[in-house]
Order: sequence, then structure tokens, then C-alpha cells
Amino acid sequence: MNSTEMKERDQKYILGTYARNDLCIEKGSGAVCYSPEGKRYIDFSSGIGVNSLGYSDEGWVKAVSLQLQTLQHTSNLFYTGPCGELAELLIERTRFDKAFFCNSGAEANEGAIKAARKYSFLKYGAGRYEIISLQNSFHGRTLATITATGQEDYHKYFDPFVEGFSYAKAGDIEDLREKVTDKTCAVMVELVQGEGGVNTLDTGFVKAVCDLCREKDILLIVDEIQTGIGRTGKLFAYEHFGIRPDLVTVAKGLGGGLPIGGILFSEGCSHALVPGDHGTTFGGNPAVCAGAVEVMKRIDEEFLGQVAEKGALMKSEIEKMEGVSEVTGLGMMVGVSLENKDAKAVVKKALELGLVALTAKERIRLLPPLNITYEELKAGLGILAEAVKQTDSCTE
Repeated sequence: MNSTEMKERDQKYILGTYARNDLCIEKGSGAVCYSPEGKRYIDFSSGIGVNSLGYSDEGWVKAVSLQLQTLQHTSNLFYTGPCGELAELLIERTRFDKAFFCNSGAEANEGAIKAARKYSFLKYGAGRYEIISLQNSFHGRTLATITATGQEDYHKYFDPFVEGFSYAKAGDIEDLREKVTDKTCAVMVELVQGEGGVNTLDTGFVKAVCDLCREKDILLIVDEIQTGIGRTGKLFAYEHFGIRPDLVTVAKGLGGGLPIGGILFSEGCSHALVPGDHGTTFGGNPAVCAGAVEVMKRIDEEFLGQVAEKGALMKSEIEKMEGVSEVTGLGMMVGVSLENKDAKAVVKKALELGLVALTAKERIRLLPPLNITYEELKAGLGILAEAVKQTDSCTE
């Protein structure tokens, strides 16, 4: 099936909730993918940060395939090896107390919201359920997580939204302090706001938030859906800030391409959810967890050091590009602000030239596979520079 046929079938049968780019991807290897016609693209998107080891990684494919030959699924009423092994790897690396697995980042954030509310209920009784998130945040598309998302554009059409959420200004600890009431049970933050424009929070602000939570016995939830599993050059972004969250949510890169989400619980709140409180049919699926185990085993300290080096290279090379005004983010999660040029237009031009990139608000967003080769990384950066150069300036 060629690209035209693929697009026509998609438009006929798939609900139009995605503004797709003009690219059909048939196959891939590492950081490179191909259209049905054989055109080659370097991928700086990783399926929005999911393909942490790139396309069709040999070790990952072997791990998933071997698991599929023995047990593809059973319910969480029974024990399986891969689920426990993945939890052990995460807990031993992070020193949290317990892990819970689900299917997506939104589900992970839903579970964290429920856990925070139950923890507070058990300790303080009914009525202490409010959660403060930050303006410009993004936490998911379910009714609770879209309400937790601090962007007005998402708070339309689906009324009534879930009660019990408020939004503080990112970077303004006094505004956050003013939002805290005797009903507040948790603060939820992204340390780098991905969908909000690749905005890295100030370290002083983050530490002040953590201190405030300790002072008020409010749980700190860190949403690491996009920043976790090596993306920033640390296993989790919170490590850059010298803090210890109560709950950490994870998804995207953990599965290496298969759907998974998870919550890490500190010892102080791991008792909150008990049988009957929360669950999911596919959470901890053996095949998915086998892939995630392979990802976790590969992302050791040497690997993370290379991610940090590649991220520094990206920032250095992009800052030299004509037409670039600012580079944001951490590690290999990079945002690019442009001088008088439209990010979407540049991303479209880059696709024509053979580079897959993303946008976030007014910025270009880059999330290459963590194991991309230096040769591929430099080639992709060269295409990006050319795309910026070839894109017309915005007219006033």
C-alpha cells in the first residue's frame, strides 16, 4: 500500500481527532524511518518521547518476542514475572517503596490523584481533596487529568469538569502559597513543561514548592511522563532539582514503544490504595513489561552520561543556528524559539527535507531516541538548520 492509499483509508475510517502530518511511516530502524516509497527520515520525535531506544531495537524486539512466546497476558489476579521484575528495577534504582502499572500517562496521573486524595482522607477525613497544578501544565486528556491541566484551551466543551483543582503561576511561590487552603491535599508539577512549550522550572522555585508541601503535609506529585526514563540525562528529572517527591508518574519512554504507565509511591503514602481502590485490566501486561525491563536494563549510568552529552551537543549546535533566539529544556528534551519564524512552518519544511520534529506552543520540540548515533544526531541538526534557513519570516 502506497502513501496515498494509506492516507485515503485512514481518512475514511479513522475518527479525525489528530491533525496528522503529511507522512506515512512504514518501517524504521534506530533513529531512522521510511515511507512506503522508501524516503528516509531522521526522527527527532520518538513518537512524542516513546521510542526511547528508537525503532525496532534488536534487544527490545527480542525481549518482547520471547515473552509473547510464553505468556502474552493474564489478569492482575495472578502473579507474573515481568511485572515484578520491572517494579524491582524501578524501586531499586529510585529507592521508592512501591510501583503500580497501568497503560498510559493520563492513567498514571489519574491514579496519583486518587492516591493523594485517599491518603489525605485517611489522615484528615473528608473535605481535604484539592490539588494545585501549574499554569501552562499538561497532565492528560481524561476528565480529571484535563481538569488538572493548567491551560484554558482544554477547559471547553466537556462540562462539567472535575471539581477540586486550582492553578498557580509557574515560578511564583507566593502565588502557590496563596492557593493553598485547608482543603489542599497535593501539588502536581511537571519539572519541564512539555506540551506547554518545553519550559524548565526554576530550581529555587521547585525546592520552595517541596518545602511548602512538607510544611503543610501536602503530597508532591511530579509528573515525569515526558521527562522520565533518561530523557533529561538523569533517570528522572527530579534528580536535577535535589528534591524527593511523594508520588512520581511515568509512561512514554518506559515501554520503548508499547503502552505503559506507572506510579512510584514513597513509603509515606504507599499504604493509601488497597484492593478495590484502583486497578486496570492491562496494567503490568507481561509483554509490555518485558519491553520495559529491557529499556531499564539499557539505561545505566554510562547511557545517561551519553544522553547528557548529546543533549549538550544539541543545545550548542542549535544556539549557533541563524534565526534561533532561545533553546530550552533538559538533556534530550529540547525546545527551540525562533526569531520571526513560525515553528509549525519550520517543522513542515524539515519534514520535506527528511527530519521529523514536533512543536509545543510557539516552539519547536525535539525528542530524539536516546540511543541515536552522533552521526544521525548531527545530520538531523543539519537538516533543522536548513529548514530554519529556508522558511520564510512571518509577516507582520
